[in-house]
Amino acid sequence: MLGRRDRHPSVQAKMQRRIDVLAFENCQLLDVAGPLQVFATANDLARQAGRATPYAPVVVGQGGPVASSSGLVLGAEALPDPGAPLDTLVIAGGWGVARACEDRQLVAWIRGRAATARRVASVCSGAFLLATAGLLDGRRAVTHWQHCAELARQFPKVRVEDDPIFVRDGDVWTSAGVTAGIDLALALVEADLGRAQALAVARQLVVFLKRPGGQSQFSTAMTLQDNGGRFDELNAWILENLDRRLSLAALAARAGMSVRSFTRHYRRVTGRTPARAIEEMRLESARRRLEQGGHVGHVAARCGFGAEETMRRAFVRRHGISPQAYRERFQAAPPG
Repeated sequence: MLGRRDRHPSVQAKMQRRIDVLAFENCQLLDVAGPLQVFATANDLARQAGRATPYAPVVVGQGGPVASSSGLVLGAEALPDPGAPLDTLVIAGGWGVARACEDRQLVAWIRGRAATARRVASVCSGAFLLATAGLLDGRRAVTHWQHCAELARQFPKVRVEDDPIFVRDGDVWTSAGVTAGIDLALALVEADLGRAQALAVARQLVVFLKRPGGQSQFSTAMTLQDNGGRFDELNAWILENLDRRLSLAALAARAGMSVRSFTRHYRRVTGRTPARAIEEMRLESARRRLEQGGHVGHVAARCGFGAEETMRRAFVRRHGISPQAYRERFQAAPPG
């Protein structure tokens, strides 16, 4: 069973941030284990450096072991008193979330525990528990892409965003599905300990520090491929030729269609105009190159924007941040 690590000395406990990770029957294993491992690794690195460990993560549940949807049983402590000291409350998601939302005692505990916590977070469909407790009313939030429409339907007071990896609205954080909980936890570590420490944790876990919060749950290419496959070959060609002048006439000719017919069918199949799809592909390619340390001007040319200012306007419109600022914030650390 997964459970708590050995307790640290009481002198360290006073310096630690208590984190409750709520698990329930039929929860998603990675929703619990992903964030838990991020905090545990932050502790490991601190211990190796001779520093006090910053976190005291605890899996909590309604008494006794909790079976995850994968079949692995999690060791969970009993739900603590709602008023007991707490830094962060993390709510997992999973197939059992609907039944958990019907448990009035559990929802009341979440509401009370959140009132004590410095901040609250959910992973995947754990957002439904936060919403049931009234903690997302009037706030921006995200959940697994498959459940965004349902979250918005059930909780009209929640401002659901179906695209980001995670969303922070004040002291409430929500993330997209499953592995996005790792991105969320890394962002929490960065907020607590700084970017250098979060990078060290990410490198230890062999993950990227940043799929930034504003980044899509999907790659553009993957999203386009989900829509029937009619233009898969064309989209693959576009991705390989983003630095070209991709006129509507040229794309229509490559698809063997008239411009009018191509525009109509492409939008029906992909849900985007050709121009929008190309811009999204260019932005996604630009993000990757900037994260790898590419010069802004070079990236603009390689991705087909031409001028830096053209890319800057598209970047700010889509991500709310300039390419240079994005590069400075999200450039990957060198290997080693």
